[in-house]
Amino acid sequence: MYISPILKNVCLLYVLSFFLQCADPRISLCKGGGVCSVLPVLKENSSGSSDSTVERLLETVPWEYEDGEEFSAGRNMTSSELGDRAFLQFGPVSKLSEISEFTIGQSVFDVPWTPGFSASLPDRDGLGPIFHRDSCLGCHEKNGRNFDPDGTRLISSLVRLGVGSGGNDPEPNYGNQLQPNGVGSVPAEGNVILQYDTITGNFGDGTGYTLRSPKIVFSGLNYGALASDLKTSVRMTQQVIGLGLLESVSEETILSFADPEDKDKNGITGRPNYIRDLSGSGKSLGRFGWKANMPSLKRQNSAAFLGDLGITNPIFSTQNCTSIQTLCLSAANGGSPEVSEAKIVAITKYMQLVAVPIRRKAYYGNILEGKRMFHWAGCANCHIPKMKTASTSSFPQLASQTIRPFTDLLLHDMGEGLADGKEDGDASGNEWRTAPLWGIGLLETVHGEARYLHDGRARTLMEAILWHGGEAEKSKNFVKNLNQDLRDRLIEYLESL
Repeated sequence: MYISPILKNVCLLYVLSFFLQCADPRISLCKGGGVCSVLPVLKENSSGSSDSTVERLLETVPWEYEDGEEFSAGRNMTSSELGDRAFLQFGPVSKLSEISEFTIGQSVFDVPWTPGFSASLPDRDGLGPIFHRDSCLGCHEKNGRNFDPDGTRLISSLVRLGVGSGGNDPEPNYGNQLQPNGVGSVPAEGNVILQYDTITGNFGDGTGYTLRSPKIVFSGLNYGALASDLKTSVRMTQQVIGLGLLESVSEETILSFADPEDKDKNGITGRPNYIRDLSGSGKSLGRFGWKANMPSLKRQNSAAFLGDLGITNPIFSTQNCTSIQTLCLSAANGGSPEVSEAKIVAITKYMQLVAVPIRRKAYYGNILEGKRMFHWAGCANCHIPKMKTASTSSFPQLASQTIRPFTDLLLHDMGEGLADGKEDGDASGNEWRTAPLWGIGLLETVHGEARYLHDGRARTLMEAILWHGGEAEKSKNFVKNLNQDLRDRLIEYLESL
């Protein structure tokens, strides 16, 4: 529907007069308790016609604030810390005994491990023989997302390797993951840096944008050539917050979000990733990792000990050396297993107890307009804003909590632009788990700068949106065709999460 500039101005004046009862429309309440939501300035496009969103905005102002919306992790697990330690907090209702478990587990997470066998540090030995970093903290500084500076070798981000039709089989010489470090005389497997091709484009209003498409460059390979059918996947670390709550969401709730056959015809076909049990006798629902390839925090932590630190444990008890890595196979170890069940349990409890920061400005008018854009674009079809945890959990404060993680924990086809071609469990090369958005607006506060998406290619939240394809293609195009004011509102909303 075309709205003439004169009619549009009359409508805008009418809407603005409605808000005159508010002293400050960002924070004050209008009559009836609704939050005042300021209609943004809407610009005409080059043809002189008004934006397609104008009439809908005029029909639905104001957007109501939802009571308790700022408590992302429920009142039990939402922290008020908003500085660079925002991701390092326990829940405000934690008991003294739980704070003690948090602290013990944090020490396992933070303290560096020493190579091989150490008589002086028997509780901290076993690092390597090949590895990424010497502690969990090395890849999750301040429980956030570490990323490697452009042009430097990847030591915080990792590169998964695979061969075969889906890339699920280990590369013969290098295994499942390239290891950039080795202990003592054991050679590292090699190095990886990312180089970028530049992609340019334009929003609907003509404003230009630039994206970076990464290319993996291997060097210093010490164990021969890589297989000709190699498939690779770069994985950046994720923030370590609210994981106990995500583990406490019931399988029934997660599956209620799934629609693999797109029965509602909205183009969204989220589906679960079922991961084979280590016993080989069955499968479990995956919910952690970029491709939902881990069913529990305990298994996730155990896999990280072996895959990232080279430390064997009760679940993964064999060193990650391939058959041709003779020095790796003969290197001294820190016992069998190198990390005890007690330490695995301790670090798992720590990760279950890490809180989520409170949202900022959830009731501001510009934030609520951004919320409107988020829903109109269809982002909430995958980034589910709200769900409830199960009535029982590993800790009482995790149970029966209304949480707002902005994920469905399901797999979605994100298009060829983000595809790595490597399968992971039931996940195809085009599929990725919907990443939780809680805390995303504080990544820059915690680290000084931020990167987004599974491989860190996106330098801004808008770049991350523009990389969406596949099931999210329509949502991306909706955002591309918003004017600058509405795009800014959307980003302000995401930064408030």
